[in-house]
Amino acid sequence: MKKAALHNLGCKVNAYETEAMEQMLEQAGYEIVPFAPGADVYVINTCSVTNIADRKSRQMLHKAKKMNPDAAVVAVGCYVQAAGKELIKDEAIDLVIGNDRKNELIHILEEHFSAQKDADIIEIGNSREYEELHIDKISDHTRAFIKVQDGCNQFCSYCIIPYTRGRVRSRRPESVESEIRGLAHKGYEEIVLTGIHLSSYGTDFPKEEQVSLLQLIQQLHNIEGIKRIRLGSLEPRIVTEEFARALSDMEKICPHFHLSLQSGCDSVLKRMNRRYTTEEYLEGCRILRKYFSHPAITTDVIVGFPGETEEEFETTKRFLETVHFYEMHVFKYSRRKGTRADQMEGQVAESVKAARSDKLLKLEKKMSEEFRKDYIGRELEILLEEEKELDNRKYFVGHTKEYVKAAIPKEQFKTRGFVKGKAVKMITDDILLLEV
Repeated sequence: MKKAALHNLGCKVNAYETEAMEQMLEQAGYEIVPFAPGADVYVINTCSVTNIADRKSRQMLHKAKKMNPDAAVVAVGCYVQAAGKELIKDEAIDLVIGNDRKNELIHILEEHFSAQKDADIIEIGNSREYEELHIDKISDHTRAFIKVQDGCNQFCSYCIIPYTRGRVRSRRPESVESEIRGLAHKGYEEIVLTGIHLSSYGTDFPKEEQVSLLQLIQQLHNIEGIKRIRLGSLEPRIVTEEFARALSDMEKICPHFHLSLQSGCDSVLKRMNRRYTTEEYLEGCRILRKYFSHPAITTDVIVGFPGETEEEFETTKRFLETVHFYEMHVFKYSRRKGTRADQMEGQVAESVKAARSDKLLKLEKKMSEEFRKDYIGRELEILLEEEKELDNRKYFVGHTKEYVKAAIPKEQFKTRGFVKGKAVKMITDDILLLEV
């Protein structure tokens, strides 16, 4: 029996795909082992969202070959799609499998071991079919990430993803429902819908068969056993009165909304080719707060985009304070070869990016603490995930529907017991609210 080890880099979509490939290998008779010396096959699902991600992908591929020079090292995913020609020449890598060919992993490995042929990289932009992958369990997790969509048509000026993931392709709702029903039957209570551009779900279906993201959510809400539905990153423009009202009518919806922002300054948003204004973004937040009592609104922000002046940065900072996010993921702009932003004038010095990033990270910490304080003394529903020791005291740790991380003293469970992956309701008087 051959041994296979997998390593995932990047987003939740990658995590889903890695999980699916692991189960494919397992079903084909491979023994799944830790990413350590001794495996016969190493599968690295790569990321290419930044130059740092590229570097990490290369490092993990070379690390795998060093752990076992005789093993088959398989490079999969976005970095492969972006730099496939270079990787084919790399002696540390035996197979390169781009996006939309991960479901052929077993066949490609069989051909490799029989010395018949190596994998070719398909031009992802030509793909119009959704790549069907499937999972029936989640390794070491209490929530299930469900990929429902791939690709992006937005072409933001800084982003390589439309070139590595291709155009929008959606998964049929019946396939999504079938997978989730199977997971619910195995006891999973929370699902997270993910995609490269989730808000575009269904737009690629034929007109007579079109299904919106909202319609998909409504269909999944009826699945018995599922208690929480969490949404991945959304575009601000999807948040309308109709959308928010419909979500608020579904008790399983987690009031946790990640609305991608990138900049709080309209002139920078325009250079980024983001297709909304700060006024439209703020209106989306207002609508969510109208229909949900205390929703967790989180976002991504890029600092140091080409041409970003100190005045533009301060405009962004003031906008972030106005919205008052629960969490912000702050990124320093990273040049990506092949994007328009890479060729823009006014590239910002790394030292300036670092200083601006530090300012926003301090703001993020302050706003997150203020958001979490609102839950002190309230009854919270917490999905239990792990046992942990904090300051010499044992706790059970989990997340609320808003994705607030909470630690419950173990002694409170003397009569209830700890069941990983199950939701419990507790008063927060003796619960720690932690930074995520």
